[in-house]
Amino acid sequence: MGAGIDRGEAILSLFAEAGYARTEPAILQPVDVFIDLSGEDIRRRMFVTTDADGHEWALRPEFTIPVARAWLARGAGDPVSFSYCGPVFRLRAGEVGEFVQAGIESFGRADREAADAEVLGLALDAVGSAGLADPDIRLGDVGLFTALLEALSLPPARVRKLKRAYAQGHLDAETIDRLANGHDAPGAHAGVLQALQGQDPAAARAFVEDILNIAGIASVGGRTAGEIAERFLNQATADADGGIPDEICALLKRFVAVQGDPDTASAEIRALAADARLDLASALDSFDARTGFMAARGVDVGAVAFSAAFGRNLDYYTGAVFEIRSRAGADPRPVVGGGRYDRLLQTLGASAPVPAVGCSIWLDRLPGGAA
Repeated sequence: MGAGIDRGEAILSLFAEAGYARTEPAILQPVDVFIDLSGEDIRRRMFVTTDADGHEWALRPEFTIPVARAWLARGAGDPVSFSYCGPVFRLRAGEVGEFVQAGIESFGRADREAADAEVLGLALDAVGSAGLADPDIRLGDVGLFTALLEALSLPPARVRKLKRAYAQGHLDAETIDRLANGHDAPGAHAGVLQALQGQDPAAARAFVEDILNIAGIASVGGRTAGEIAERFLNQATADADGGIPDEICALLKRFVAVQGDPDTASAEIRALAADARLDLASALDSFDARTGFMAARGVDVGAVAFSAAFGRNLDYYTGAVFEIRSRAGADPRPVVGGGRYDRLLQTLGASAPVPAVGCSIWLDRLPGGAA
């Protein structure tokens, strides 16, 4: 752990030279904020305790949300850039639950594409200084995928499912077919789902909650009876909306199949939009502007592997997402992960959306590990 901190301090010096001031968010954090903003997957990976008043707290499982909460608690304000280095705590199969991360977060910059390129460039500088000589850079764009879904005017329940599959990295042709036709519903629940279709939402929610309460079930997998009822309602709505037409399924499959360097991918998606008569110009112009700033920052754009199906398993991302891996190492896990999350700070209490982007570095995955 000590060697990891030492390596992190060297990386922090690099970030400080770029204008990122060090911050130290609290280790104890409220549990619910992570579940609400990072998604259900993080629930089973947190170290949780309860205080004397019955409130649940978690040992800090990541830095982005704690840094954002600390900035808002101080009153937010003008654009600011933070860096950090310290322990985070997650349950990890076959690994220790405490490890060190370093990273940066940038809040409030209106020049989003330039900020995205800066964060990626600084991440590459940091891992390069630590000995990662041949990085594998993977890039996706939640904002571009969201723009496509909005242009297609799909039912909200289908959009939620597609977005979740995208974030989990599961959005392929088979998954699109399954989600489009409602075949993701467990067969054992089909009768309940059919009974809920077309019912008043409040009455239907109460019905599901009553069933669970009669059975003496307060929660399942950490979800309350109300949350389980909401999931049933969403599924019933999706099953009743008639699914997604075949031509739109084909378009989604064509989109998620796009991959290559950013310039090649942009050309393919522009052709797709033109063929389908969809207006994706704004999202694609932003995509191309970011590519230009990446090149100006010294990033080898031709070596960046963009995939239209690539997402990161955190629900708060809204724009570009990226990961950096080692091509030479045997460890397939990312060394760096990051992206844009423009709605997170408003969700945490800001009066309006705040442009935000950042990344985290797993120090124990750098060449030589944490030793």
